[in-house]
Amino acid sequence: MCGICGIVDFASNGEDFSHKIDSMVDVLRHRGPDGRGMWRCPSAALGHARLSIIDLSEGKQPMSNEDGTVWITYNGEIYNFKQIRGELEAAGHVFRTKSDTEVIVHLYEQEGIDCVRRLRGIFAFGIWDSRCNSMYLVRDHLGVKPLYYTVHNGRLIFASEIKGILAHGGVPREVWPEALSDYLTFLYVPAPKTMFKNIYKLPAAHWLRFNAAGDKVSRYWDLPHKQAWRGTRQEAESRLVETLGECVGMQLVSDVPLGAFLSGGVDSSSVVAMMATAGQSPLITTSIGFNERKYSELQYARRVARQFRTVHHEQIIEPDAASVVEKLSWHYDEPFADYSSIPTFYVSQAARKHVTVVLSGDGGDENFGGYRRYWFDLAERRARRLIPRFMRRWVLEPIACIYPKADWLPKPLRAKSTLGNICVDAPEAYCRSVGVLRDAAKPAFFSSDITACLNDYRSADVIRSHMEAAPSGNDLDQLIYTDLKTFLVDDILAKVDRASMAVGLEVRVPLLDYTMVEFAWSVPSHWKIEGNSGKAIFKSAMSGMLDRDLLYRPKQGFTPPIKEWLRGPLRDMAGDMLLGSSPRYADYIRPAAVRWAWNAHQSALRNNEPLLWAVLMFEMWARRFLAP
Repeated sequence: MCGICGIVDFASNGEDFSHKIDSMVDVLRHRGPDGRGMWRCPSAALGHARLSIIDLSEGKQPMSNEDGTVWITYNGEIYNFKQIRGELEAAGHVFRTKSDTEVIVHLYEQEGIDCVRRLRGIFAFGIWDSRCNSMYLVRDHLGVKPLYYTVHNGRLIFASEIKGILAHGGVPREVWPEALSDYLTFLYVPAPKTMFKNIYKLPAAHWLRFNAAGDKVSRYWDLPHKQAWRGTRQEAESRLVETLGECVGMQLVSDVPLGAFLSGGVDSSSVVAMMATAGQSPLITTSIGFNERKYSELQYARRVARQFRTVHHEQIIEPDAASVVEKLSWHYDEPFADYSSIPTFYVSQAARKHVTVVLSGDGGDENFGGYRRYWFDLAERRARRLIPRFMRRWVLEPIACIYPKADWLPKPLRAKSTLGNICVDAPEAYCRSVGVLRDAAKPAFFSSDITACLNDYRSADVIRSHMEAAPSGNDLDQLIYTDLKTFLVDDILAKVDRASMAVGLEVRVPLLDYTMVEFAWSVPSHWKIEGNSGKAIFKSAMSGMLDRDLLYRPKQGFTPPIKEWLRGPLRDMAGDMLLGSSPRYADYIRPAAVRWAWNAHQSALRNNEPLLWAVLMFEMWARRFLAP
């Protein structure tokens, strides 16, 4: 992968953008340590930091067409580029390199911006077309690769990471109140917002066109309207294995060493099984674990590694390793409170010692209904339909309010949580299930200024908009669609991209090839969750390759023991940042509310780890990125 950036200003009066592009590329060098490049014209400039994966010698960027009228800066991998290249050569196009970058340039010449619909891969790129004085920014179908932009004083500035935009200089660093509200609900900021007001994420499967008339964002792909499956269950399982095998096979193309993340879970184990079937040799796998056995999956990863005779590497994360969070606050650019970012960074670092590219199992839960919360959400929806509204409002809701909290139970099993979810609509229940701070509780937590700015803003409306847009009326389909548009792209994929790019590692995701996602979407929902078991059809399809006890063991998250660390080895560091004098968060969040949450957590009256971690990450971010 690479780091890309650029500037477009139609009123620049011949300003030389070189020094600004140099500064922007400098802060993106971790994404592309193998080389850097720049191109400029009177109205535009492009920058590039390169991580060499394919065509190591000739794929330098920015790159142009033959006559220099079209220029591209590109981050990603196109897996079907050889097929497209053959078609273009037959049409008369002449290539100077063997890179997938040049294929995009020529395909754009041939088909215009609609060419993106032909691409299978993970990508984010900017194309400057001097023939129409327009810049196009494009992001891949599922949002695997990031792309940020702002329009400041009529100037478009874009980059792979927000820090690239900030390196341009002159861009205001102002907290976006609605983004802060979303963050303390979801622990990430959903697109198109970022924590910086007026800096945006380009949403997945969208392009932006910028010219003298202004900017316009358009969607180029979405899941199709759900149709009834035409075939048997056995045919669906065979198609699943065939599609996954094809996606894995396409993603094994590399001119540098390639391996896989292996957690021992269903998804990563299935990817490794397919890599072995495809003849990948050597098959290098990497796993991490914790000394706390209930958090570690190493024993399962070892079994899969032995079964497929991989060259296996492991690393144990110690409590003091959590000091890496300050480093991660730099790489994430905005507050990010998914604490599985810690093991993700360490497994990336460990893998990078042996390979430059890895395949991961991300996407299996979203495609095939693997999260346990799906089952509970579906049960709550059934109860919501059966229980009359007046009874939910006047009987269950008062009971939920006075029912004691049971933080020691898993969230879905807490009666207070379940009763409360039944009393609200589906989007609000979703937020309560995955979120930390409810909209109703925010006035007591935020400063008066932030509360005034938020007015009637509700983070639940973010979820509502996606549920209402889902091209299916099925309950599970709505949940999956919402996760694909929010949690997957802005939490899971953002986490993996920043953690891996911090060490110059490319991560590929065969389960998120858009053809795989479209197939999974076509599978009937009742084949995904059977009883209380998620990913039912996926597990059944993989039963010929993986042991049954591995496939059907309880799902285990990829998370470190933050609850214990905040009461132990991280207590002093976190306490100093959260409870010290003049914390940076105090302009936005009430210190008294944070102190109450801290004391309740330390006394074990409440498990406030998600909320405390979120504020801690915000504090680290504010110290680093906001003006003093």
